[in-house]
Amino acid sequence: MRKVYKMDSTLKLKEMEKEKEFLLCVDSDGCAVNTMEYKHKQIFGPNMIKIWELESIAEDVTQVWNYVNLYSQWRGINRFLALVKVFELLKDKKTILAKKFELPDFKSLCEWTKKSDKLSNILLEARIEEHSDVFLDKVIIWSKSVNEVISKSKVDCLPFESVHKSLEKAQKYADIAVISSANSQALKKEWNEHGIAAFVKVLAGQEMGSKTSCIGIVKDNKYDNHHVLMVGDSPGDLQAAMDNGVLYYPIIPSKEDMSWQKFYDEAFDKFINGSYNGKYQEQLIYEFNEMLHSKIRWE
Repeated sequence: MRKVYKMDSTLKLKEMEKEKEFLLCVDSDGCAVNTMEYKHKQIFGPNMIKIWELESIAEDVTQVWNYVNLYSQWRGINRFLALVKVFELLKDKKTILAKKFELPDFKSLCEWTKKSDKLSNILLEARIEEHSDVFLDKVIIWSKSVNEVISKSKVDCLPFESVHKSLEKAQKYADIAVISSANSQALKKEWNEHGIAAFVKVLAGQEMGSKTSCIGIVKDNKYDNHHVLMVGDSPGDLQAAMDNGVLYYPIIPSKEDMSWQKFYDEAFDKFINGSYNGKYQEQLIYEFNEMLHSKIRWE
């Protein structure tokens, strides 16, 4: 069997030089760029239905996929983890049980996502090469087809209002890193097309590891924790910030433009003058959690 050599995909993060006293980490999909609804409703979900031939339960799959990825505590998680969660919820969905529809055995995907500290196409292909698996074969086909459709898409997903001016302002005081679970090719395309890549020092996609890991690597021994702010739109982003002991600014789903304007008007200033932590941050996180909990739920 051919030996698989794994390249250190985190090298860019490790080598990012500190130039400013502060570090701003920013998520991409659904946070800085308005891609979340389009990608999940038009690409990820439909491709799942196609690859696993789930047309007879398409309505259920669509409902659960959108719930997991847009309106739940799992919003913004890695695509492979999302796929596991969707299959888990479908397995117990009453309408599917009533139809006696037999879902594919996804145990191999569960095992891989639990064992691998990074979840990307490259590492999944390496896993398949080491241990051939029918279900994982379909997973990589699905993931690659999603990337291909996104790369060829003519839909112009724009940055949210005030993102450009916010990053331009922040760049004067902070080093900026994009920390995302999207694939790196899509990140480069979207951030370069709209001229916002010029404000950041590194674009970290799913290939570089989890958001918790990426934040830890880029800040390690460089920035004080209270000088690091993660900007995100999902509970996973909040958890990644908490895991690293850094600050968090929420972009509230359905109120993205308002959130970025508030970041520009006051939140970033509080961050660099030392008054962000405490009651101000706590109130923002409270509002963020309340908004997520008020979203329509899948049942």
